[in-house]
Amino acid sequence: MKVILIEDIEKLGKANEVIEVKDGFARNYLFPYRKAILATAENLRCLEEEKKRKLKQIEKKRQETEELAKRLDGMSVNVLVKVNENGELYGSVTAQQISEAIRQEGFEVDKKYIILKEPIRKLGVFECLIRFSTEIEAKIKVWVVKQ
Repeated sequence: MKVILIEDIEKLGKANEVIEVKDGFARNYLFPYRKAILATAENLRCLEEEKKRKLKQIEKKRQETEELAKRLDGMSVNVLVKVNENGELYGSVTAQQISEAIRQEGFEVDKKYIILKEPIRKLGVFECLIRFSTEIEAKIKVWVVKQ
């Protein structure tokens, strides 16, 4: 029997995949637990429409990310930190602090995209990489200044 998987099932297949299974397995496990549906002409047509819709969403998100990367590239942000009498930082500047500084400039960048070559532990200007994906990235300058 041909079925369309609704979710990923280990050793069987991934979601939205059309596979051949035994009738009893489909009737007794896949259908009652809503892990698959019968591969009828209408269900296959709906699956194709869903795939097209997801591809459009992915392409739109990629274009938005590229636009954001272009706008961020070369931007400078200030991170205010507390320092002791000798001008040394308490701790180091984190990706979260840089993300907050970018947010104050009007852009939303999650801290998981911010790549620091090494921890920032002193005052000055540092270059920071924002990598959204393997091919989309931007470089910004981080000015670490005392509060």
